[in-house]
Amino acid sequence: MNDVRSLPPTHEVSNQPPPLADHEPLRNHHALREALAREGAAWAASTLATEAQQLAQPEWQERGRLANTFTPELKSHDRYGRRRDEVEFHPAWHECLGWLKARGCDTGPWADPRPGAHVARAALFMLFAEVEAGSLCPTTMTYGAVPVVRQDPALAEPWLRLLLSRTYDGRFLPAEEKRGVMIGMGLTEKQGGSDVRANTTRAEPIGKGEYLLTGHKWFLSAAMSDAFLVTAQTARGLSCFFLPRWTPDGRPNALRLLRLKDKLGDRSNATAEVEFEGAWARLVGEEGRGIPTVLEMGNYTRLDCALGSTGLMRGAFNHALHHARHRAAFGKALVDQPLMQNVLADLALEVEAATALVMRIARGIDRQDQDEDERLLRRVFTPIAKFWVCKRGAQFGAEAMEVLGGNGYVEEAPLARCYRQLPVNSIWEGSGNVMCLDVLRALSKHPRIAELLLAEVAPAQGKNAAFDQHLARLMGAFKDQDGLDTRARRLTQDLALALQGALLLQHAPDFVAEAFCASRLGSDAGAVFGTLARDLALEKILARAGGAQG
Repeated sequence: MNDVRSLPPTHEVSNQPPPLADHEPLRNHHALREALAREGAAWAASTLATEAQQLAQPEWQERGRLANTFTPELKSHDRYGRRRDEVEFHPAWHECLGWLKARGCDTGPWADPRPGAHVARAALFMLFAEVEAGSLCPTTMTYGAVPVVRQDPALAEPWLRLLLSRTYDGRFLPAEEKRGVMIGMGLTEKQGGSDVRANTTRAEPIGKGEYLLTGHKWFLSAAMSDAFLVTAQTARGLSCFFLPRWTPDGRPNALRLLRLKDKLGDRSNATAEVEFEGAWARLVGEEGRGIPTVLEMGNYTRLDCALGSTGLMRGAFNHALHHARHRAAFGKALVDQPLMQNVLADLALEVEAATALVMRIARGIDRQDQDEDERLLRRVFTPIAKFWVCKRGAQFGAEAMEVLGGNGYVEEAPLARCYRQLPVNSIWEGSGNVMCLDVLRALSKHPRIAELLLAEVAPAQGKNAAFDQHLARLMGAFKDQDGLDTRARRLTQDLALALQGALLLQHAPDFVAEAFCASRLGSDAGAVFGTLARDLALEKILARAGGAQG
């Protein structure tokens, strides 16, 4: 009988990349570092680099995994049958929110409105998206809620103070007993969805701006938030309300969590179906003007959808490039295979273009109170970016996963979670059609916006023939007013590409801008990633993208 100890090993692991960890996500992200400086937040670069490196540590990757593996659990009743209406989370979820709030990723720019504060915050938001995206949901709603809440002096204490706090407090207690609070949102109902005007929830006045709400919400985002901005019908029409989890007299509010949504992605975050049984709420904004009031919040949260998708795409790219550098096939490293270089370079272009666009919008938020032009541009920039960047995200995630092949498709790989997460940014806060129609609405309501858009892209004219031709086609398409609604997606797509092309032609290296314009705006543009022309500087594009080198 042969001695089994002399047999060759049957499970020797070779040609597999090491885990991606302990790298420097900001130092290697040239496009983001340049955007920080260009858009007014160079002062934040050093701190952001340190924070990004911390997020790249193995323990943070593990927190992201745990928060999504051990998903929230609804505790509707206690052991005696009394209503609890609470959600329990894994400790990793609270650690994520604690880290974000301590660094002001929710309300930092409102608490310290220094020049470039919103730009710096946008960069931090994108960097954290590479680790755990679900906890960014309550973060962004809290960020967007501040401009709405501060309209009402009656909410200023304690709510505004606690919103601006850098302390996360996950306890289920009245606000005045907490050290920090977060805000959620509930707009859509099952009979209307995006058509919020079709809401049936009713609000009955009880005096002094207070109401009792009766009805339901099909999606209540971040269900364990301390308060929610919700919509309901009054005698004057749809209105916006501030609904806390606890009433002013210290009782749990009549907000009944029916079930948590079993979602494709965003699994660390609790989204609930809810019924209001005479829930106490306070009117925010003018009665009957609920849509404009809520849109004030949406202007910020919609941009965060694009920021989140950009961060997720960058994270997916990092994993794809890391794998390609360490994996050999057909005699050489994947990253040295010409066709793989084409795919990775094309993905790198997408990340750079998205980064340039969203950071430009963040600069506009910093300046909106001093510059009316920036306020108007943000009105159209935000739905453009939200539509295009988020729409590209899901396709991007699939392509990055394919770089890893079967290793990317299994749940142990972060790319599976990333891929599931990306579609929510397209759907939440207004799906693609809603965004495109909003672009048309902004252009028709504010005729000066078209002039400002032309001024925005004018510095890039004459720098690239494909860009100039694209811009001419776009202007011709807008002159034809027939069937604009039907063509809204194409028009919004072309606006996004024009803005991205203009930014890259002005600020990116020539080889990046040329490749973007040739592959996105030229007559030979490909329908899938990895179709760049062979005469483009693929190796230079990849070298600039840097990627993770853990």
